[in-house]
Amino acid sequence: MNKIEQSIQENIKKAIDGNQIAFSILLDTFWNDVYGFQLTRTKNENDAEDITIRTFSKAFDKINSYDDAYEFKTWLITISKNLHVDLIRKRKRSLLDEMDNHGDAVKKVLDETPSVEDQLIIEQNLANLLQDIKKLKPHYQKVINLRYFNELSYAEIAKELNEPVNNIKVKLLRAKKLLAEIIKKK
Repeated sequence: MNKIEQSIQENIKKAIDGNQIAFSILLDTFWNDVYGFQLTRTKNENDAEDITIRTFSKAFDKINSYDDAYEFKTWLITISKNLHVDLIRKRKRSLLDEMDNHGDAVKKVLDETPSVEDQLIIEQNLANLLQDIKKLKPHYQKVINLRYFNELSYAEIAKELNEPVNNIKVKLLRAKKLLAEIIKKK
C-alpha cells in the first residue's frame, strides 16, 4: 500500500471515529472525482453539485458501513450513481403526475394562490425556522443565511467569507444536518 492509500485509510478510520477534519480531508480528496463523474452523467452543473453534496452527506452518515475490501472512491461513485438514478426516477414520476394533472391546469393555477390562513401559516413556519437557525453556531448561521436567504452561490459565499469553496460546502452540509436535528427534537 502506498503512502496516499495509507493516508486515505487512516482518514477513513478517523472519520468512522467522528473526526471532522478527516471528513474534510476525504471530501477534498474525492470531491473532483465524484463531481466529475456526475457532471459527465447529468451534463448539468447544478445537478452534479447537488448529487455530489448528497453523496458525501450519505457517505459520511453511513461511513461505518464502508467495506475496506473496496476502494473508497468506488464506494463513493456507487452511492453517487444510485442517487442519480433516484433523481431520474423522481423526475419521471413528477413528470407523469404533471401530465395526469394537465387537464386541471387552470384550476391548479387558481388554487395555488395562498389564502390568508395559508399566508399566516407560512409566516409562522418561517418565524419558527428563523428561531431554529438562531440555535446554530454563528458560522453555521452565516452560511445558511448567505445561501438560502441572500441566495448566494457557493463561490460567492466563499469569496464573502474568504474560505475555500469546499469548506463552504462542508459547513453548509453540517449546518443543514444540525438544523434538521434541532427541528426533529421539537
